[in-house]
Amino acid sequence: MIPMGGPPSAAVVTLHVWRVPLARVPQALRSCRRRTDGMVFSKGLGTGRGFLPHQADLTRWARLTTWSRTPADHAPTGAVEQWRVDLRPLASRGRWAGQEPFGRPDEEHSGTTAVLTRARLRPSRARQFWSAVPAVTRSLDGVAGVRVSMAIGEAPIGLQGTFSVWDSPAHLRAFAHAGAHREVIARTPEARWYAEELFARFAVEASAGTLGGRDPLA
Repeated sequence: MIPMGGPPSAAVVTLHVWRVPLARVPQALRSCRRRTDGMVFSKGLGTGRGFLPHQADLTRWARLTTWSRTPADHAPTGAVEQWRVDLRPLASRGRWAGQEPFGRPDEEHSGTTAVLTRARLRPSRARQFWSAVPAVTRSLDGVAGVRVSMAIGEAPIGLQGTFSVWDSPAHLRAFAHAGAHREVIARTPEARWYAEELFARFAVEASAGTLGGRDPLA
C-alpha cells in the first residue's frame, strides 16, 4: 500500500497483472509493495475467479497505480506472463482507504471501457455478501461485450473488488441492469454490506502483453 496524497488533475492510471510460479510468490508480494517514483496512489492486489478464499489464484498478482508522470513498468523478475492496461478516469465515486485515488472526473466515452469496484466489507455482513455474489460471477460467463473479468483483493480478507473491461458502455449497462447483478445492486443499500466502497469507470488507452496466454483486447 503506497498512498501518497491526492491524484493529479489529469490522472494516469495503470493496472499491471503478472503470473509467477508458486515458488516466486513471496517475491511477487514484495514487488506489489515496492515504491517507484511518480506514484500518487498504489495498491498491490491478489486476483481470483471470485471472492471466496478457494477461488483465489496464488500465481497471479496485480498492481493498480495512479501516476503523476509517464508510468513505469515494474513486474517482478521471474514473471512468466505480464499484462498492462493504461486507463483514463471517466468517473469515480466513493473512497479507497479514505482517499479518492482517481479524483472526481466527469467524462463521457463510447469506446472500450474498464470498470473497477472496491469495497471494505463489514465483518458482521461478510457471510451474507459471500452468499449473494456467486450468482453474479456465474452470470458473467459468456456475457456479450466483456473482454476481461477478475476478482481482486487486498489483505486481510474482506477488502475486495472487481476489475473488468467491456467493448463499450452499452455492453456494461446491459449487464449491470439485468439478472443477478441487478438483484445484488438493489439489495446493497438495505444489506449494508460495505463499510467503504468505490466505483470507477475508465477509458482504455492502451494495453500490452497477455492475460491467460492471449491479448484480451486484440
